[in-house]
Amino acid sequence: MAQDIEKHGMNMMEDVGTVVSKDGSIESEFTLEEQKRIIHRVDRRLVITVGFLYCVSLMDRTNLGSASIAGMTKELKLAIPFGDVSRYSVVTLVFFTTYVVFQPPSTIIVRKLGPRIHLSTITLLWGAVMIGMGFVNDWKDLAGLRVILGILEAGFFPSCVYLLSTWYTRYDVGKRYSCFYILGSLASACAGILAFGLMQMKGLQGLGGWRWIFIIEGTLTCVLGIVCYWFLVDFPDQAHKSYKFLNERETKFIIDRVNKDRGDAGVQPFSAAKFFRAGLDLKIWGYAMIFFDTTCVTYALAYFLPIILTENMGFSVGASQCLVAPPYALAAIVMYATGWLGDKYKIRGPIICFNMLLCLIGLPIMGFHKNAGVRYFGVFLTTAGANSNVPATMAYQANNIRGQWKRAFCSATLVGFGGFGGIAGSLIFRAQDAPEYHPGLYACIACCLLTIVIVGLETIVFVRQNGKAARGEIELEDSDEDHQKGFRYTY
Repeated sequence: MAQDIEKHGMNMMEDVGTVVSKDGSIESEFTLEEQKRIIHRVDRRLVITVGFLYCVSLMDRTNLGSASIAGMTKELKLAIPFGDVSRYSVVTLVFFTTYVVFQPPSTIIVRKLGPRIHLSTITLLWGAVMIGMGFVNDWKDLAGLRVILGILEAGFFPSCVYLLSTWYTRYDVGKRYSCFYILGSLASACAGILAFGLMQMKGLQGLGGWRWIFIIEGTLTCVLGIVCYWFLVDFPDQAHKSYKFLNERETKFIIDRVNKDRGDAGVQPFSAAKFFRAGLDLKIWGYAMIFFDTTCVTYALAYFLPIILTENMGFSVGASQCLVAPPYALAAIVMYATGWLGDKYKIRGPIICFNMLLCLIGLPIMGFHKNAGVRYFGVFLTTAGANSNVPATMAYQANNIRGQWKRAFCSATLVGFGGFGGIAGSLIFRAQDAPEYHPGLYACIACCLLTIVIVGLETIVFVRQNGKAARGEIELEDSDEDHQKGFRYTY
């Protein structure tokens, strides 16, 4: 069966021109066609599997909006103020407190345990937590379970970003990150429709419709966590041990290919000094800040879009649940198109700026036009730009760092700042600003403008550093763990 899939399976991403090095000098026992088949086999097994896991991850952490308008806010009294914010904002916020704190160790743990054990275990556990959320009777219990959910999900996203970056060369990774995140966007697109269907179970076993959203989606997560233990793959150096995957010869080809591109496929012994020394590189914090700006907008949309569609635009609860889907469908198209263009033309910064321009056009339309239908059009542009910027930012940082432990540190800080963005995104649309939510819109616009400024500054640095390297004055990203010559930044 595996051989049939390899032989006849559809090519999700074409790699013409990327299966060999730029100068065509990579030596391999495989023909060009065999090399392509190996890479596409990795695509189908790795990208699709982690993509579906991310699909349920994103669905589980962001289904509060759908549950809220399905009766959860009324039953648990989440609209009551708690300080300067509502209880609902507190419930969304507490997830990110542990989500941020527990991310840095995750890339170390996944290297020690291996992706199959680490990712499948935490997926199974957070699915169980989701089921528990369907039986809470007090908002404090719900907040407590969200704290635990943050601990478990903290290990997922940075581990996936790190794992994908170890398998692909720099100009292959943009499309892969896009496909990975497209599957996540599929969750956001379908979550509202699924939630609308599940809330129709209201009254079954005496449970409210919002409770069935948590119970059924949590059960699906548990099942996927168990199944994916066999489908997940390990890092390239251990991939031949994965269930019905590459053999040692094929794995060696992948490792040689990555080494030819950037020279960091070899695994170095863990050292805290090597890991945290990466924090001295200011570029890493620039990437992290871009991701903060991006996730601030994406999480704000994820948590509040159903509410905005209901309260601001006047759509019914059922219509709001379903109208969440079309903007995310557009986002999937935009993010793959920009990922393909970025890989083909070896650019990253312009893609990020284009996505932010979409947001800067969409946010004012979404917030200030008098017609609800036109405001909904603004939602399309904002959702497409913000969500497309997630894989674009991941590719941007992956292209401009070298070294296994620097890559691990960068993945952790990137996603950690994404968690901070989630905290901000869960707070910027305040109950007291309803139904216009203008302060939240201003905050989102500021994030988009800041991203463009940071990309501009990083580009200036990259151009200057590449120029010095071309003149032989410096060697870029030349760490003490692997001394590859000729590295250049991508901007």
